[in-house]
Order: sequence, then structure tokens, then C-alpha cells
Amino acid sequence: MNRLQNKVAIITGSGAGIGKEIATAYAKEGASVVIADFNEEALQSTVSELTESGYSAFGVKVNIANEEDVQKMVSSTIEHFGRIDILVNNAGVGDNMQAAANVEDDVWNRVMNINVTGVMRCIRQVLPHFEKNGSGTIVNMASLAGVMGGRGGLTYTAAKHAVVGMTKNVASHYGPLGIRSNAIAPGHVETGFSAAMNNIDPFGMKQSTRGVGMMTRAGQVTDISNIALFLASDESSLINGIVVTADGGWSAY
Repeated sequence: MNRLQNKVAIITGSGAGIGKEIATAYAKEGASVVIADFNEEALQSTVSELTESGYSAFGVKVNIANEEDVQKMVSSTIEHFGRIDILVNNAGVGDNMQAAANVEDDVWNRVMNINVTGVMRCIRQVLPHFEKNGSGTIVNMASLAGVMGGRGGLTYTAAKHAVVGMTKNVASHYGPLGIRSNAIAPGHVETGFSAAMNNIDPFGMKQSTRGVGMMTRAGQVTDISNIALFLASDESSLINGIVVTADGGWSAY
């Protein structure tokens, strides 16, 4: 208990799913959490659940692809809690498993704006505060598609590879300043993420799920939140610039 005592954490996309589970795990370990999500109803519901359970939580509506929203998210956190210690870049969208020949420009632009540019914007805004503190931790949500070539649509795969690259770049450049940056690469996790996709590309889906039978089981949100908690805590203080693959061995078959 109290592994994150007196820490302040921003978790994007934390109104539901993996993000909500991470925020809850952090709050239970003593952190004050900022529930940042585009879905205002979901974020307010999560904030209410946490505060009614006696935890410290604050909500802010944010579209991470919008610079003004990201600035507001960070400034509101500083105004409300006085500091920022942890950033979890969890918010993201899928690409309907579109294979390379079937990529649509609007899908490409949306995924890149949120999954890549949005992550960059959040990192860019918190780093000055981390530098001022002399410490800080970033946990990026990558994907198995970010470390393998064939586990997702082209756009999503490219975007998550970019997240992995940003993770390592920040770790390398800012590690000497006491700032850590790591990523989690889940395989299949039982959330509403896949269910929210529509107009799925049959060819892309077929090719991306080859070998899925080699998975020992589907992941649960708690599997990912446990890793996120470890990476945010001092227990992982020597870990910087790594990607934790959480897929039950799917990528090892």
C-alpha cells in the first residue's frame, strides 16, 4: 500500500477500460489522480466512484489531439493539485484493422492525430514540470502492434511503433534529469476497444489474427494496471526506456 503516496498522476483515456483501472490502482496506492477523457459522462462517473470511495480524484475533459485541451489538462492539474509526477498516455483509437492497400486517409489522419501527435503533446506539456521537480515518470500505452509487424492494421501499427520510439527517445534524453519513460505493449485485452471498431477490414483482420490460437488467454484490465503501477512506482526506479510486452506469450510462438 501507499506505493504512490503524495504523487499526482494524469491518466488520459481513463473514463473507462484500461485507463480507469490504472487510475483506480494508482488511487488505491495513495496517488491523487486526474481522470482525463474525451467522454465527459464517463470521466465524471469515474471521478464520482473514486471520490465516494475516499480517494483523491479530479476530472478534466480533453481531446489530446487538441493543443489547447492538453494545455488546459496540465494547467488544471497544477492548479488543483500543485504538481505532476506521473503521466500515463493511455488514450487512443483503432484503425478498423485496415490493411495497407485499404487505408483511408481520414482513418490515417485520425489515428495519427490522437495516437501519435496527442501523445507527443502530452509529453511536451509535462516535461517542463518534471524538469522543475527533478523527477517524473511517463507510462505510454503502446501495443503488441508497436513491437511486431503483423498484429494490427497498417496505421495503428505505424502509430504504436512511433509511441515506442518516443518512449525510448525521452528515456535517453531525459533520463539524466531524473525522468523515466517506459511503455506497455498489450496483446488482446478484454475491453470495449475492439468492440468499438466498425467497418472492419476483413483482410486486415484475418492477417492480423493469425496464430491467435497460441495465446494462453486474453488479458484482463487488471493485468495491465498491475504493470502500469509497477512502472510508476519506485520499485522500477532502474527501469527506463523499455517496452513491457503483455500478451501471454503470443509474440513468442
